[in-house]
Amino acid sequence: MYKDTPIIFELATKSKASRYIRPLDVPKPDFSSWFGKAYRAEEPNIPDVDEISVVRHYTNLSNKNYHVEIGTYPLGSCTMKYNPKVNEDLAALSGFAATHPLQPDQTVQGNLELLYHLEQLLNDVTGMDAYTFQPAAGAQGELAGVLLIKAYHEDHGNTKRNVMIIPDAAHGTNPATAAMVGYKVREVKSNSKGMVDLAELEKALGDDVAGLMLTNPNTLGIYEENIEKITKMVHDAGGLCYYDGANINAILMHARPGDMGFDCVHMNVHKSFSTPHGGGGPGAGPVGCKAILEPYLPRPVVRKKEESYYLDYDRPKTYGKVRSFVGSFGVLVKTYAYILRNGAEGLHQAAEGAVANSTYLRERLKHAYRVPYDTPSMHEFVMTAEWQKEKYDCNTIDIVKRLIDFGFHPPTIYFPLIVPEAMMLEPTETETWRDLDQLANAFLKIAKEAETNPELLKNAPHDTPISRPDETRAAREPILAG
Repeated sequence: MYKDTPIIFELATKSKASRYIRPLDVPKPDFSSWFGKAYRAEEPNIPDVDEISVVRHYTNLSNKNYHVEIGTYPLGSCTMKYNPKVNEDLAALSGFAATHPLQPDQTVQGNLELLYHLEQLLNDVTGMDAYTFQPAAGAQGELAGVLLIKAYHEDHGNTKRNVMIIPDAAHGTNPATAAMVGYKVREVKSNSKGMVDLAELEKALGDDVAGLMLTNPNTLGIYEENIEKITKMVHDAGGLCYYDGANINAILMHARPGDMGFDCVHMNVHKSFSTPHGGGGPGAGPVGCKAILEPYLPRPVVRKKEESYYLDYDRPKTYGKVRSFVGSFGVLVKTYAYILRNGAEGLHQAAEGAVANSTYLRERLKHAYRVPYDTPSMHEFVMTAEWQKEKYDCNTIDIVKRLIDFGFHPPTIYFPLIVPEAMMLEPTETETWRDLDQLANAFLKIAKEAETNPELLKNAPHDTPISRPDETRAAREPILAG
């Protein structure tokens, strides 16, 4: 807990706080004949705090949280872009928000129609043939996609295919997902351009390979220039290709995973299409696939017969479920609204804006911080604090802690693991050039401070209620009282 903010119980008074509200003078009903002992033996431990103090307390706490409506949130691979509030209003419409997943299909025709048309839109965006909306977010989407690959191989008698190939620059969830499904992980090194090394990929392929998990652009923000060759190599070896959609913001309506040769894909629609990522939810991770994998999708799927829509549970080859019902429906409403509002042209422009903003920021910072790859980056890029560490003994932690003093949320750090002292920045298309300049100016000033006053960085941040907590302990033993 912040040292200057009392917890709510410390605000409680011994006397009645809401003194202008008279005590309840209605006698308590006696339910003992119904339920036995109807009342608590002791009163609940609820702090006696007046309304204005409660409102001020929690408003004060909320102001200590950084969020995308306060300022730039440059988390790489996390797409913390601004969320149009109209999408929240649409998701809150009673026809959507007040329905129950156990209602009969005929009573939720509007909801099913939305999902049916959203599936067609996502097929158009990704080049897939069918979708499931069950997964709650990206990691569960990965699980659902890799389970499709496993079900396909088992259905075709390819039980000895038990290896998943994953590049060394992959998201950490990729190898974890493959292991959860029961696959062994075979890593492929990156080349000097930050892309998959084709020679290393060739060595990794064999008759035990079930597939490849790949992000494109990858976690370095670099587009794989040999992507069609990569997927063909995997297919020729009898494997299937899974596309991690975490970075699809960079290529929306410019390129499609299906056209690159991928067999299935997950979409972080809570990042790409409204509902900013983070904060514990809500999320949604629809998974699309080519026709060869469609029979294995989890049940139910939304189908149309004549003029009505229904949930199809009759799927004999399905691998089962990954979540209840059809998934995070409210998030999917916002996804549908976002896509309809932007259209193909708007999504095309959003991708261009994401790449332009990232490129602009990279160009402004590349002389102050080391950029490990000369290859042009797209919606995000990686720079490092290697120069500052070598010359002034200031590392990445020192730099991003100092960034907090300038009013910015730190970027993703020390990832991908193949880059020492990494800082991964993704400004997104919703940031203005004024905001980008302010962020760039802060980084440039910090680079100068590292040179002239390194201790200033080592003791940062200076303007926060707490400075440098034990972050490992904070993650394992969080204090959540407030």
